Amino acid sequence: MRFFRPLSFSLAFGLLVSSPSFSQTKSEKDAAVHAATPVRTIGTPVLEEMSGLAFSKAHPKLLYTHTDSGGEAAVYLLDSEGKELGKIRLEGVENRDWEDIAVGPGPGGKSYVYVAEIGDNVAVHRSVQIFRFPEPDRIADGWTVKPEILTFSYPDGAMDAESLMVDPISGDLFVVSKRDKQNTVFRLRSADFGKNGVVAEELLKLPFTSAVAADISADGSQILVKNYFKVYHWTRTPGESVAQALARPPRELPYVPEPQGEAIGFGPDGKAYYTVSEKRFDILPVLYRYLLTD
Repeated sequence: MRFFRPLSFSLAFGLLVSSPSFSQTKSEKDAAVHAATPVRTIGTPVLEEMSGLAFSKAHPKLLYTHTDSGGEAAVYLLDSEGKELGKIRLEGVENRDWEDIAVGPGPGGKSYVYVAEIGDNVAVHRSVQIFRFPEPDRIADGWTVKPEILTFSYPDGAMDAESLMVDPISGDLFVVSKRDKQNTVFRLRSADFGKNGVVAEELLKLPFTSAVAADISADGSQILVKNYFKVYHWTRTPGESVAQALARPPRELPYVPEPQGEAIGFGPDGKAYYTVSEKRFDILPVLYRYLLTD
C-alpha cells in the first residue's frame, strides 16, 4: 500500500524473525528458495503496486490483478506467465484502497470477479466495500463494467484488512483482518450485495497477525492465508465449512519473503500457488510459483 507502515520493512523484519514463530533454520530457508520459481519480473510502472491476484475460473490461463490505494479503478489481465493482456475498467467506483481480489460464484451460477476495497490503515472508515462483476466471456482489452457493490461494516467498529476469499461451495465471502494480535475472520453472504446496513459476522481468530492475502482453491478443498513472512495452508474435508477448517492449526508452506508481498492465489488446478510483491526499495515485483507438495 502507498501509506507506509509505522515500522520500516527492515525493522519489522528484524522484530518478526527474532520471534520463534518466525524463525527459520537454514534448511527451511534453502527449501523455500528451491521451491520458488520466478515466473516473470513485472516491469510496467502501472503494476508496481500489485496487491492481489486470482486465477480466472472461465479462462484457466488468465490471471486477474489490481493495484493498491490511489491506483486506477481497473482490474488488469495477465496470462499465467505474467504477460499483460489488457484491463477491465470499473465504472462508478474509485480505488481508495483496493487490497485483494478473488474469483467465485455469483448470481445465476456465473463466475464473478470480486475486488475488496477494505484497506484502512488507521481504522477511520465506518464502512468498506467489495465490488463484483461477471467474468468476461472472452479475453480482450478495454472492457468497462459497472460492478455491484457490497457496503459493510464490522461489528466492533472500523479496522484494517487486506485479505479476501470467496468460497466456491457456499458462495460466502470471507475477510481477514490485519492489525489485531490474532487476525479475525469475518463472513459475508453473496446475498448481502445490494442490502443496507450489512454487518460482517465474526467467526474466529487465527493464530497469527499481519494477514495480507488469502485464497480458496477452485474446488474448495484448500485454503491459503499469508502474512509478510509466512504462508499458511489448511486442507478442508468434504462437508466441512470454511470456519471449521480454519479452526485447526495450519501447516506452513514454503515462502521466500518478498519486499512487500501482499498477494497470493492458487493456480487453476490447486497444485500450485502464486505470489507477487509490490515494488519496494527499487526492487521490481516478481511473479513466483510454488508447487504444493505432500
